[in-house]
Amino acid sequence: MPGWKELVLVKEHPMQRIFIEKVVVNIGVGTGGERLEKAADLLKELTGAEPSRRRAKRSIKDFGIRKGEPIGVMVTLRRDQAVNFLMRALQAVNNRVKRASFDDRGNVCFGIKEHILLPGVKYDPAVGIWGMDVCVKLAKPGLRVQLRRRRRSKVGKKQLVTKEEAIEFFQKVLGVHVD
Repeated sequence: MPGWKELVLVKEHPMQRIFIEKVVVNIGVGTGGERLEKAADLLKELTGAEPSRRRAKRSIKDFGIRKGEPIGVMVTLRRDQAVNFLMRALQAVNNRVKRASFDDRGNVCFGIKEHILLPGVKYDPAVGIWGMDVCVKLAKPGLRVQLRRRRRSKVGKKQLVTKEEAIEFFQKVLGVHVD
């Protein structure tokens, strides 16, 4: 399995190379309690990282959700951990991603209908079957200047990843077929 430093789309200028900044995996449960704990345990088992609970932003009476109630779990993966999980997630969707899944900022989001589609995962009746969302953020060197706390500054448009560059990265570096 290649490391995160090897998965780079090389350009003429070193500040224009594209790399995977992070991968965010989310399971929306809709309710708290035992189902949320099962989803958290599954996410920890799949990613190897401790998931955080996500709370409802507003109350939805029809679904029985109150504001502030935990309704989902998510985990943010970086570096080698992110690359390893992303490769497995792409295998689960047969290395195909829709063109509509890419946004204008170089982010890619796709869903996995059942977690048992991931390679090496077996069905466990005690856990059940869970779907998940996988979001990938691509970046170029220097983007940290825009996001850091101290001495934050603006970044030029050439330093942002475009939709076409993200598609090119997924096709050339990861070998994904974009529909």
